[in-house]
Amino acid sequence: MSNRKKIQKLTVLSVLAAITAIVAFVPLKTLGLEITFTMIPVAIGAILYGPSGGAVLGAVFGAVSFLQCLGYSHFGAVLLAINPVFTFIVCVPTRILAGLLAGLIYKALKTGCKSDIPALLTASLAAPLLNTVFFMSSLVLFFYRTDYIQGFVSAMGAANPIMFILLFVGINGLVEIICGFAVAFPAAKAISKYLKI
Repeated sequence: MSNRKKIQKLTVLSVLAAITAIVAFVPLKTLGLEITFTMIPVAIGAILYGPSGGAVLGAVFGAVSFLQCLGYSHFGAVLLAINPVFTFIVCVPTRILAGLLAGLIYKALKTGCKSDIPALLTASLAAPLLNTVFFMSSLVLFFYRTDYIQGFVSAMGAANPIMFILLFVGINGLVEIICGFAVAFPAAKAISKYLKI
């Protein structure tokens, strides 16, 4: 990789990291839902720079998410008080893994196809979907039996962990996945074409 390409990659990843951090602090609050679009820059980085780009931006998202547990997010603060190590696992490795796998998916599909459209579509959808799956799976694995989460379970009338996940994620998880897909796909395509990546 030439010096110019290295500088370009560092610059693009830095901009996407800054966007990731900013977007994490400005969720869309509407109809009683809190919707975050933080996986969009992670998906774009995974598409542009593969698994390493996705993992780096996933780590930024995870670190910001964990830092929000120090008081910005009431939900995260309660989890942190229950178990800091499990809270770290729920916040950071899940986001790194989502970004890494989105990059691997893009890379695998791109090498197998003449067009990059199927790879772009799949990776754009995979990033927010994997984030939701990994976050909720680890939340249930580490915190489902706690009084705090059981309060949500009772309030929602969830009969089991799967029902809890479906009810807890609900509409905002679906909106995040659809919006993430709808924005990441054209943005990554345009940036890739412009930068000749």
